[in-house]
Amino acid sequence: MSTVTAAEAMVAQLESYGVDHIFGTCGHTNIALLDAIGRSGIKFVIARHEQAAAHAADGYARATGRTGVVLLHVGPGMTNAVTGVLTAALDSVPLVAIAGDIPSYYRGRHPHQEVNLHADADQSAIYRPFVKRAWQVHQVADLPRFTERAFWTAASGRPGAVLLSVPMDHFSRPVPSETATAYPLAVAERPDLPADVAGRIAGLLLEAERPLVYLGGGLRRGPGLDALRSLVEHLDIPVVHSLMAKGTLPDDHPLLLGMPGFWGLEITNRYTREADVVLALATRFAETDASSWDRRYTWQFPPGRLIQIDIDPAEIGRNFPVTVGAVADVTRAVRAVDAAVRARRPQPRRRDGLRDTISGARRTLFADSRGRGSDDRFPLRPERILTDLRAILPAGAVLVTDVGWNKNGVAQCYELPAEGRFITPGGASTMGFGPAAAVGVQIAEPDRTVVALIGDGGMGAQLPALPMAVEQGAPVIFVVMNNRSHGTISDLQAASFGRSHGCDFTGPDGEPYSPDFAALGRACGADGYTVKAAGEFGDALRAALAARRPAVIDVPMVNEPVPTPGHWNIKDIYQGVFE
Repeated sequence: MSTVTAAEAMVAQLESYGVDHIFGTCGHTNIALLDAIGRSGIKFVIARHEQAAAHAADGYARATGRTGVVLLHVGPGMTNAVTGVLTAALDSVPLVAIAGDIPSYYRGRHPHQEVNLHADADQSAIYRPFVKRAWQVHQVADLPRFTERAFWTAASGRPGAVLLSVPMDHFSRPVPSETATAYPLAVAERPDLPADVAGRIAGLLLEAERPLVYLGGGLRRGPGLDALRSLVEHLDIPVVHSLMAKGTLPDDHPLLLGMPGFWGLEITNRYTREADVVLALATRFAETDASSWDRRYTWQFPPGRLIQIDIDPAEIGRNFPVTVGAVADVTRAVRAVDAAVRARRPQPRRRDGLRDTISGARRTLFADSRGRGSDDRFPLRPERILTDLRAILPAGAVLVTDVGWNKNGVAQCYELPAEGRFITPGGASTMGFGPAAAVGVQIAEPDRTVVALIGDGGMGAQLPALPMAVEQGAPVIFVVMNNRSHGTISDLQAASFGRSHGCDFTGPDGEPYSPDFAALGRACGADGYTVKAAGEFGDALRAALAARRPAVIDVPMVNEPVPTPGHWNIKDIYQGVFE
């Protein structure tokens, strides 16, 4: 019987699962696996820092819809990656983290970089609160079975992150050659919505006087989106969307109201309060989208009746009582509901004045934002940056954001073209996500324009993304909205306590300070543009688009808060009000 190393068998197994890129960093616990990767068709993307590696794998997974893979080293390697893996986990992104561990026969003896001090060594325990499952390989014969389980678990049901912790000696142990093909990856069958439940939901929607659809991030383009458009257009049902669902329906759709909650317009929040039936699809009713679950502002159940469809049973009724709660694949569920509605009512319904009201509110929102974005003052207002981006970028560009204006402002008032895509860290709101995630997106979609729209805080948090983009030939355009501050928190602190302290970047003389991000880009081998007047941003953006090289555009920006017409009780908390 012929043998191979477990590392060679594992790489062949990964190739059979369709893995073509692995992101990560090297360490003495994973170099046996890296050696096997180097003799395979899988490309290893060096990230220089494990958080950057995890974010890049996350961006790659979001862009492709396939499971991302990140390779880590023991101890500080995998602890560095915690934030990136957590971000993917909270946004339901399938991600497999493979971490080398100390030799199996040294466990508990405190070998080099083992995670230990006050308890027995168990590096997987660090990840258990947020991953779907963490596996520790205790014998090499279990490695292929655990690998299959890891990929199955990451992608099935509600997608998420998993951890596979492998003692370094196991990678070098011999295993039978057939081990590589012993555990093929099964295709997950996702649950249908039963016909009687689809009929009940159809009946509730048909009887409703003020129905509303609340769209979450779990529904992507394809047959499910086609069915959703068919359903809402047939019954003339207005749609609101969560932060993560920005761009699922085009921003110019005549029934799309936009986001509810803290960043939502009053008209959007009014529709959520007055709806008598709400069909919620693949959403967890996050706090900011639900006005801290305060019925005075957003969502009133009862008297409204909630129909909630989600792949994760834990989300059904988590934050609001449901009239109908269904665990089902959202694409199959929407198709079933649409078919049931049309069987009962073949003729379309029109609600007088609804589309005109929605279109008027949306036109005003976008026009007002563009109006504020026509300001030639320098440093630029944030909406001027968004206006120039919208005018210059190709329609199919992908905006990968961080936190602050680049996330909340874009979600609220950037009119995303139908062909475009918006990728953001929703669940964890991770500063530093944007730069590296954009590189992962660009590697996944080399022919698209990918823009990392980030603040100076986010860029400073993930500088390793710059050399990673250069090394990979990934022509990401890093647009740094530079207000020399953690601007969102600075504004919140000033509004709550009368001044900002510890949020704004200053030099030893107390004056505002910022690194020269354009020079940093050039030092890494990218192009660098420093904007010094209002009109120069557009010129720099056009030049970067034409060059198709990694580029950093450093744009001085005033510190201006995102409009927040809705409610979030964080301000109440700072005032000592806790209800």
